[in-house]
Amino acid sequence: MIEQITLRDLGVIAQATLEIGPGFTAITGETGAGKTMVVTGLGLLLGARADSGVVRSGAAQAVAEGVWVVPDAGAVADRVADAGGEVEPIGAGRGELYLARTVTAEGRSRASVGGRSAPAGVLADLAEQLVVVHGQSDQLRLRSAAAQRDALDRFGGADIDGALATYRDAFAHAKALSAELADLVAHRDARAAEAAQLRAALAELEQLDPQPGEDVDLAQRAERLANAEELRYAATLAHSALSGGGALSGEGDGPDAGILLAEARRALERVARSDEALAAHVATLDDLGYRVADLATELSGYLADLDESGPHELAAVEERRAAIGALVRTHGSLDAALALRSDGALRLAELDDDGDRVERLQAEAQAAASALDDAADALTRARTAAADRLSAAVTDELRALALPDARVVVAVEPGAATAAGRDDVAILLAPHAGAEPRPVARSASGGELSRVMLAIEVVIAGVDSVPTFVFDEIDAGIGGAAAIEVGRRLARLAETSQVIVVTHLAQVAAFAGNHLSVVKGSDGSVTASSVRALAGAEREAEMARLLSGLSDSATALEHARELLALGAA
Repeated sequence: MIEQITLRDLGVIAQATLEIGPGFTAITGETGAGKTMVVTGLGLLLGARADSGVVRSGAAQAVAEGVWVVPDAGAVADRVADAGGEVEPIGAGRGELYLARTVTAEGRSRASVGGRSAPAGVLADLAEQLVVVHGQSDQLRLRSAAAQRDALDRFGGADIDGALATYRDAFAHAKALSAELADLVAHRDARAAEAAQLRAALAELEQLDPQPGEDVDLAQRAERLANAEELRYAATLAHSALSGGGALSGEGDGPDAGILLAEARRALERVARSDEALAAHVATLDDLGYRVADLATELSGYLADLDESGPHELAAVEERRAAIGALVRTHGSLDAALALRSDGALRLAELDDDGDRVERLQAEAQAAASALDDAADALTRARTAAADRLSAAVTDELRALALPDARVVVAVEPGAATAAGRDDVAILLAPHAGAEPRPVARSASGGELSRVMLAIEVVIAGVDSVPTFVFDEIDAGIGGAAAIEVGRRLARLAETSQVIVVTHLAQVAAFAGNHLSVVKGSDGSVTASSVRALAGAEREAEMARLLSGLSDSATALEHARELLALGAA
């Protein structure tokens, strides 16, 4: 329920605060006073597209703020929490929700939900749970097949909801299978070429059998073999210096490092008893001797391994490097080639299975199509049953709306398959006895269309209640007794929902429990003091103005009192 709306610099409205509250609220005012701007501001709070044209001339921005009373738990509170906002508890399972929207003169928009900035799309999501707005454009929308189908689905309630959910699941499944099958068949040649290429690549990898890091290892081996002589000379010289009895640089003969270390050890060992410091050096010389001996052994092994290599091994290594290099150029890296060898078999099996997959998918698609037919038939049956009930209920409502001989028929006919079913729903109207029902788009006048829309909402509200209805001049094209019945039915709708009506008819406003008047100031703007809740003599004067254009006409005032008494009865 909307508790309060505040508007600033919106159209002709400088500032206005509307205290709404429960029940039926009528908003009246002179032409151009800004009544429709109230609906525009509400639309902004409900996520409507922002337009810089709504900003009051000379103002930097327009602001719309609203306070709703909503359940403090449930779909609305959850969506607010998802947006980072908060519904403030006020007791009895209810809470206050603050919404705001600003539109700058440059057309930029900013929204706030529960005290936190949020995208305007969040407002639109909340609108689906909070408000149904009807205006002249919505009467035009009722002429569309989609809007008429949606109205029937709302009335059908759980029966249609369940059948529609089952149909949509079946439709999505069948569509996905069909798309997969079509893609498989359309790209069969490309997949066959991919399979042949993959098979050749896997055969090459199996024959070559590359190993992780082999390209690096081969590069190091090639470098070693290409410099074998230089390596052999250096290693031989080092080995001789350590244990072979040769001198460094080959200059003459002399003791090797091992002999020299042994002599040094013996020299210190003889006198180490006299000085403990020398004993530590003896231990160091022992360790150096062992390490020199180990290093000489390793160099000997290195030379033996080097002697076994020859030009033939270098040629073999280079040949292997060339093969691995070609593999790397083909696949981008050795790791990519190894990954293909690991995963390629699974992909090849998938590609080779195309024939069987086509047969399986065809069978699955046929089964899915059969399930979709069953779901579509069930949805059609649910809609047809609901259409009969809706036709009777709306026809009864129209009798109460001064269309005693009108008859509504909600027809459900076969249509194209869509995500919403295979039904074309049409609301047909026979406006008088003996007339054949024809599409409401062609058979209803503006006033009749207004009443058909109201009758549908009253009937649907009985099974699918909406917290708030907003009607912008739903009474267009009607008057007299018909207008009185429209007011009476709006009051009935207000028994279960909040109803806000922008109207120019006293017959409608008479049934409101809360009457607000929007009046221009002397400067042509609407200020806070220019939106007033009317009661007593002020309300009678406004009703008289609506009836005759004169707020002080005795005849009009008497008529106004009669209407108010009728509305209060």
